[in-house]
Amino acid sequence: MKTHHYQATIHWTGNLGQGTSHYKNYNRNHSITVKDKTQAILASADPAFLGDHTRYNPEELLLSSIASCHMLWYLHLCATNNVIVLSYTDQPEGTMEENNNGSGQFTSVTLHPKVTVQHTNMIDKANQLHHDANAMCFIARSCNFPILHNAFAETPPF
Repeated sequence: MKTHHYQATIHWTGNLGQGTSHYKNYNRNHSITVKDKTQAILASADPAFLGDHTRYNPEELLLSSIASCHMLWYLHLCATNNVIVLSYTDQPEGTMEENNNGSGQFTSVTLHPKVTVQHTNMIDKANQLHHDANAMCFIARSCNFPILHNAFAETPPF
């Protein structure tokens, strides 16, 4: 079995001069960097938790990670199954439930990939490969909530 290791740097930039002296005396802004990457991800908390709505929040990044991983596996499986994908767009949605004590957890994610394939005879296989991609996706396999698919494959308009 191969083992892969990942590292990132999270740097809090939200000290407004009083540190965390009170829940409302600091902001949640931070940057996420990874060695050898050219750009940082500017992040914050969800606005419901006093975050900056113009920055990515951890929940959006989790949702994006699931959808990105699914897409990459899907494209790989299409390539190895002679399904020629011409375009792929997804608008995933996730649901998180907050508990009375302030903790919370995702309860589901639904992917909505819209795929354009080269030929009509590829549509059935293209739709089926979403199930296979979910079974292979590293991120999906690490989640303890259902990841559903509302996939739609079509051919280009002529």
